[in-house]
Amino acid sequence: IEESARDILHKLNTFSLPFAKPETYIAIEAAKQAGEAVLQIYQKGFTVEYKEEKEPITIADTTSNAIIIKYLKKTNHPILSEESPDDKQRLSFDKVWIIDPLDGTSDFVNKTGEFSVMIGFVENNIPTIGVIYRPDNQELFVAEKDNGAFKINKGKVEKLRVDTNIDIMRAVVSRHHLTHHEKDFLEKIGVSDFKQKGSCGLKVADICSNKSELYFTTTNKIKQWDSCAAHCLITESGGKVSDMFGNEIKYNTNKINHEFGLLFSNGKTHSEIVKKYVLHYTD
Repeated sequence: IEESARDILHKLNTFSLPFAKPETYIAIEAAKQAGEAVLQIYQKGFTVEYKEEKEPITIADTTSNAIIIKYLKKTNHPILSEESPDDKQRLSFDKVWIIDPLDGTSDFVNKTGEFSVMIGFVENNIPTIGVIYRPDNQELFVAEKDNGAFKINKGKVEKLRVDTNIDIMRAVVSRHHLTHHEKDFLEKIGVSDFKQKGSCGLKVADICSNKSELYFTTTNKIKQWDSCAAHCLITESGGKVSDMFGNEIKYNTNKINHEFGLLFSNGKTHSEIVKKYVLHYTD
């Protein structure tokens, strides 16, 4: 692992990054290579098929998946991916990769540019690495537990830190799955300024970049690969994440869906939002 990481670090020598885990550098390279392949498909054209859940899938999803797995296999850690069967052998391991090869396939299909490659690494049920790469503008978001979160774009490295001194609360919500229940809750907590966006990872990156303060979803359909990389990014940026009832989110569990939704915030009013949701939920 260390040898592969050193080779990749040499390619990234224009960046001054404080990361200690060799897995972080392997994940960065995997995300960038997969992202480049995704972008080529995006620009050339593609056909769309649908999974049993009526979710779209394209050759970009499967191509990205194959590239990422090729890189991550070097580490000998098991991999949980949206586009690969889950044989549950990962449950016997403390360390596991959790990946979404193309987060925001609907936005990929609709040509909004709001899609990303997401790679997360989990140790003892907690995300310790998060890599989110947006191919259309080459924005790279990287976080490593206890070593911070960063945005890298065009040779510039920016340390991410949420701003808790903001009085207003701006929300970023799903473009394709926003429900009436969620709209009602936005009104309940006094949020009138919200935007709809694709890709869970990019929505959380907005909070880490101080473009928003809040993202939540109440659905039980969100899976661990949708949130793992973003989980590390928000916590290393000083923000908070929980389910909608304030419970800690754990990874590499038997059930991979988040049964009680997700709440990401800059942390300032996180507990108050949870309290209001509990009241709203029981109304």
